[in-house]
Amino acid sequence: MKYWSFIFCLFFASSLYADGQASLNYAHVQSVKAVEMSKGSWCFHVAVRHNDEGWEHYADAWQVIDDQGVILGERVLLHPHVNEQPFTRSLCGVQIPVGTESVRVRAKCNQHGFGGKEVIVDFSVANSEDYSVIR
Repeated sequence: MKYWSFIFCLFFASSLYADGQASLNYAHVQSVKAVEMSKGSWCFHVAVRHNDEGWEHYADAWQVIDDQGVILGERVLLHPHVNEQPFTRSLCGVQIPVGTESVRVRAKCNQHGFGGKEVIVDFSVANSEDYSVIR
């Protein structure tokens, strides 16, 4: 019985480690700061984490998307950030249509595409664990 318990614990621990490592193959949005600059025009400051390895594998963009899936803004990342993790980049001039209650911010890498942690920004809530909204 002890043997099987040991094997189960070893398998469980190794699968957690493997999943943790694999998850960093995707770009994750760690935090978002959304600042309204003028009526409907916003700046998004987005912190991204990814296991950038160089030009062959790096986080290469993040997007602001409405609840219908329309891309409202995209920040293309032009180079790897191997020694700068997480890193924050900004995009201003994002037009948020009147009546939009929330947006989704997601990031991608040049090998695996989208699939990492996304952040939903609810414009009616000033602060949350993952984002802040400044009007």
